[in-house]
Amino acid sequence: MDNFTFYSPTYFAFGKGTEMDAGKYVQKFNGSKVLIHYGSGSVIRSGLLDRIKASLEKVSIPYVELGGVKPNPRSGLVYQGIDLCRKESIDFILAVGGGSAIDSSKAIAAGTVYDGDFWDFYEGKPIEKALPVGIVLTIAAAGSEGSGDSVITKEEGMFKRGASGEAIRPKFSILNPELTQTLPPYQTACGITDILAHLYERYMTNTEEVETTDRMIEGLMLAMIHEGPRVIEDPNNYEARANIMWAGMMAHNNSCGVGRSQDWSSHNIEHELSALYDCAHGAGLAVVMPAVMRYNMRHNIMRFAQVATRVWGCQVDFNNPARTALEGIKAFSDFLTSIGMPKNFKELGAKEEDINKLSHSACFGDVNKGSINGFVTLNEEDVQNIYRMML
Repeated sequence: MDNFTFYSPTYFAFGKGTEMDAGKYVQKFNGSKVLIHYGSGSVIRSGLLDRIKASLEKVSIPYVELGGVKPNPRSGLVYQGIDLCRKESIDFILAVGGGSAIDSSKAIAAGTVYDGDFWDFYEGKPIEKALPVGIVLTIAAAGSEGSGDSVITKEEGMFKRGASGEAIRPKFSILNPELTQTLPPYQTACGITDILAHLYERYMTNTEEVETTDRMIEGLMLAMIHEGPRVIEDPNNYEARANIMWAGMMAHNNSCGVGRSQDWSSHNIEHELSALYDCAHGAGLAVVMPAVMRYNMRHNIMRFAQVATRVWGCQVDFNNPARTALEGIKAFSDFLTSIGMPKNFKELGAKEEDINKLSHSACFGDVNKGSINGFVTLNEEDVQNIYRMML
């Protein structure tokens, strides 16, 4: 296990009705004027936005609103939010929604107190200062409610990049599983896929002797395999929703990733798909991950065989561990298909003729300089081959 430091100070309020205390938590973390940042009309139609406003009014905290966050959140709305925060002297941002609203809020929080272009942070500049951010979560997926990460799509060129920093880690996150019960099955399945992806990206490590975090990851994967079908069958199953919601946070606050190298090549490769085609991030990962796994499998057959036996119930073949590894990858892919996820380019809406463009952007965007570094270092030709495996 590698040396590490770990600091995850987000205050979590979990359970039924907790959104009613949003104002109290803003007050606890010294917010005096709030930007409520959210997505579509569902937050309005459900009455959630009104409950949030009432909770702020109860503690006499003024607020302004900025809705309109889209899946794969856009840079244009971030710029609008930064201007609004400066004009209105906002000192706290409250994200109401899923990963897109949260990531957009984090970008606004960092950009408001920065003299330059907020996009500098999405090209590698460290985020050292930001307005405080609070969360009312409505979908279990991205894990942004407990992480110091944000991903934004730049509309000029339509490419997707990430930024990180402790300054944008949420001060508090309100997690009420009831708020996820009205999600369509497809969105729920996308969320489950994203959670599994965050776990797999950490599981695929080149660090040896990390049994503790291996077992933590495996346990969370097993919980998703158990709870996923239950919640697809019965969207109102509160206990299944609760387990998925907490797993989503645990999968991405890095408690499962400390002391070990991590992968993230699947996320790098997928980000190009959701940026260009505006597909759901989880759906893109469902197509990308099995291809990346098959391509990278030979790098460490026994790691793939281990997860196949411990998580997917495959029987280990010591004479042919590659067979066990492939069975595990197939079991993972079959599980994703069973909960309604796509399995190839066509179902995702992606096009073969775009592969060269996608590969180049993946290898030269973000902090990449011609390759994607992770479990296996992938050059542009490797990424092209992986995309072709998805056809």
